[in-house]
Amino acid sequence: MSTNDCKRNNSKPNIESLDIAVLIPCYNEEAAIGEVVQNFKKAIPWATIYVYDNNSSDRTAEIAKDNMAVVRSEPEQGKGNVVRRMFADIDADVYLMVDGDGTYDAASAGKLIETLVNEDLDMVVGTRLHSEANLFRAGHYAGNKLLTKTVGLLFGNRITDMLSGYRAMTRRFVKSFPAVSGGFETETELTIHALSMKIPATEIPTPFFERSNGSESKLNTFKDGWRILKMIIYLFKEFRPLLFFSLIFLLLAVCSIFLSVPLFIEFIHTGLVPRFPTAVLSASVMILGFLSLTCGVILDSVQGARWETKRLAYLALPRE
Repeated sequence: MSTNDCKRNNSKPNIESLDIAVLIPCYNEEAAIGEVVQNFKKAIPWATIYVYDNNSSDRTAEIAKDNMAVVRSEPEQGKGNVVRRMFADIDADVYLMVDGDGTYDAASAGKLIETLVNEDLDMVVGTRLHSEANLFRAGHYAGNKLLTKTVGLLFGNRITDMLSGYRAMTRRFVKSFPAVSGGFETETELTIHALSMKIPATEIPTPFFERSNGSESKLNTFKDGWRILKMIIYLFKEFRPLLFFSLIFLLLAVCSIFLSVPLFIEFIHTGLVPRFPTAVLSASVMILGFLSLTCGVILDSVQGARWETKRLAYLALPRE
């Protein structure tokens, strides 16, 4: 029975009848990639395993081919660039994205896919943060928690492990995803896109393992953490411009009032304004604040139209 027949009969398709693509972005993962490919072949043998090599200087691509994965390459460095290429190139009913470092549990793949299909969702995230913190590099655990809390505060807290690289997604989610980022910010962008567009998504806990011997993390705690934070700020401005520029207005208004209070006190006592440049500065800062607020109001109207366009593009695609 086809997926369309299942939909007409209001029944769920058997996941083995679905075209499933396992997407593995890779950079210098020769120590782990062979085992990763084999583990996913065992877990979901009917799926097609795609390994996208991102200019590896080791035998990553060769080992992936030896293990019967479909190997392709993306010359532009950065995980976000690889994800954008994979999403553009590959057609499937369900996309399962996972890192090639051997830290994610292949045996959980069926559970992610079943949850996606049976609960009519568009993204399921395999969370890792229930695992022991000592499995993460120093700073990664705390940084992930902090950034996830920040995104939860700004966009909603349905996802507790924003930076997880283990996700099951539908065709309409993948094909309507704008994919702006070029590096490790791509998981942040995926999460914020789902939250801001009110796309049905959930998460399930999955085991998290230590890296294979010889495999090293490519994530730099401070450099990539800063890039992720910048992506959060950028998407905050893009998706919630009124709140973003209102906060700037509030900051500038407070600065203006702080500068003007001593001038008013002195004017009340003496009737003079001896520090005229400070008065001009205070007024100018307040004007900038109101300009920021005006930008927020205008861009909020523009964002409303953009949101509707993206929502219609998302709904125009079949779910699977």
